[in-house]
Amino acid sequence: MSLLSEIHSVSDIDLLRESVDLECKLALGQDGQGKLPKDFWPTYSAMANTEGGLILLGVQEKKGHFHARNIPNPGPIRKELADLLGNRQKVSVNLLSDDRVHELDIEGNRILGIEVPRATRKQRPVFINGNPLGGTYRRFHEADQEVPEDEVKLMLSEGQAESLDYRVLPRFGMQDLSLPTLQAYRQTHATLNPGHPWSELDNLSFLREIRAWNTDRETGEEGLTVAGLLMFGKFQSIQDEFPHYALDYQERPEAKADKRWIDRVWLDGSWSGNLYDFFRIVYPKLTTGLKIPFVLKGGLRDEDTPVHEALREALANVLIHADYRQRARILVVRRPDMFGFQNPGDMRIPIELALRGDEPDSRNKRLAHLFGFVRIGEKAGTGIPRIMAGWKSQHWRQPSLTEEYEPSPRTILRLQMLDLFPPGVLDLLKVAFKERFETLDPESRLALAVTFTERRLTHVRLCELTDRHPSDVTKTLRNLVAQGFLVTEGQGRGTVYRFKGAEKISPEDIFEGGSFPDLPLSFPDLPLSSPDLPPSSPDLPSSSPDLPLSSPDLLPKGPMRDSAGRLLSKHFALPFVEDLEQLTTDFLEHLLEIAQEPRKAGKINKERMVEILLALCESHYIRLDCLSQLVNRSPVTLQGEYLTRLCREQRLRMAFQDTPTHPHQAYTKA
Repeated sequence: MSLLSEIHSVSDIDLLRESVDLECKLALGQDGQGKLPKDFWPTYSAMANTEGGLILLGVQEKKGHFHARNIPNPGPIRKELADLLGNRQKVSVNLLSDDRVHELDIEGNRILGIEVPRATRKQRPVFINGNPLGGTYRRFHEADQEVPEDEVKLMLSEGQAESLDYRVLPRFGMQDLSLPTLQAYRQTHATLNPGHPWSELDNLSFLREIRAWNTDRETGEEGLTVAGLLMFGKFQSIQDEFPHYALDYQERPEAKADKRWIDRVWLDGSWSGNLYDFFRIVYPKLTTGLKIPFVLKGGLRDEDTPVHEALREALANVLIHADYRQRARILVVRRPDMFGFQNPGDMRIPIELALRGDEPDSRNKRLAHLFGFVRIGEKAGTGIPRIMAGWKSQHWRQPSLTEEYEPSPRTILRLQMLDLFPPGVLDLLKVAFKERFETLDPESRLALAVTFTERRLTHVRLCELTDRHPSDVTKTLRNLVAQGFLVTEGQGRGTVYRFKGAEKISPEDIFEGGSFPDLPLSFPDLPLSSPDLPPSSPDLPSSSPDLPLSSPDLLPKGPMRDSAGRLLSKHFALPFVEDLEQLTTDFLEHLLEIAQEPRKAGKINKERMVEILLALCESHYIRLDCLSQLVNRSPVTLQGEYLTRLCREQRLRMAFQDTPTHPHQAYTKA
């Protein structure tokens, strides 16, 4: 279904902004009758080269609010658009079929909606004015950014090459290989494949069979392939061909954006520096000490749990899909709360296809085969779904797969070992709904648990947490409403699901109405506290049967604050930073120290700013105006360039999801 069919009002536009890249242009022209704006084409190129998006002509955005401005005569705009899309001197490829351009009626105003799809690898780069060098753009946050020439050249080569690692390197030979690495690989292959004929071959013949050594059929030259060099080569030899080649594993001691490490594997000259040895060294470090319940298989303990398999797939994936010509390094991070995997280069296919395992398009197909021969990442296209399944088996938050383009293109996979909901929530729901809860399917139980934890649920949110088709998610939600578990408010994409009696919480309830208003609980039979559900903050006391939170006689008068001066609320497990002057001197100095760089510098690296914002939002909700003061940036800049994107990537979470653009919105690290 086209996203354009979901736009019926200005509020629908605001909802879409949270899930798709959206650009609004006035497009009225000098006479007010309608004109295709000149800056349409850089946006078209940028969206096509990134994740696609929506362009709305006849809509104006001012200070975060949308206003429809009627286009009296959209016909000339549509004709000019069609003419220029067919002109290769204007734009390199036409991605807009008829069903992607629609006239819409928004509250009596006629506008033009254009849905730009993501271009395929073979169509990219999509450029304008007949020149890829200087006419290629991509989206960076909500702006159109010209792509540097060296990256355009890489895009052009990617569009032409099915795989980047088949190429023969005639100047490279056996002297460039780490023979201990090759012997270790051969031993593993022989152990996994007893009696295999390759086991009797000499090293060169073995390399020929696995295509790590090949002959160029056009020139007749032979030598190592790119895959063979990367898999078995010596570091110095690999770097001769790929000057930016870098591998880095770090184990960090704390669950925060801190680059201190307690264990590291990097190219320090103490080991070969090739991909196979990196995998052999790093995989045991990733899995050592994992607190995963073991499973019996055939009466024996099965050490290869779904989580072990997920980490093995993730490590192989980051090595196989990397673009070793790019400047970014391969980075693998282990923290107490998560695993992170970064590889240079963006995704070759849209992320939603990768998540489903559809249309696999490996950047290095030969590397995939080399790992597959020793049963690592064996099944093409199934890697990401297997990672997702491994994490889902533990009821952890769904992994996050994102693309970033600054300072250079890279793909990042984050595997968080954080529960979707606090321990004990399912037990509380069983108490509340008794045997009715036991009869529900797993997806319905998940929906109720998330609704209880987050006080609301939307179709989009449940889709994020399950791999089910959107239509099946709709059936689940409607069934929960029909059975009386949930009630709805709003309509279309704006529909919100809640427990009966649960009131939406606004910033005014928290910041103006006192921190402990006497509001009804989500359901009468369900206590807020439980021995299995500890408070999220040591400064926030749990409720007690002897001290009901709703009793007005026992509650202190006025706002409650913790030992750091943060506001406490009955409705949130985490405290709020809503007024810097209310904080203790020590805690304020702690926040100021975190924000020291942006406070003192006029401009800092965007990646570094993200790290600082995440650190400031750790262990509490912090209001937008407080963040603005701490980092010395305007609220509009913070929301436009950082906060909206971080929420979309599930790295931050809003306190008040019913009013996402409220000026008193508050954020916490997800």
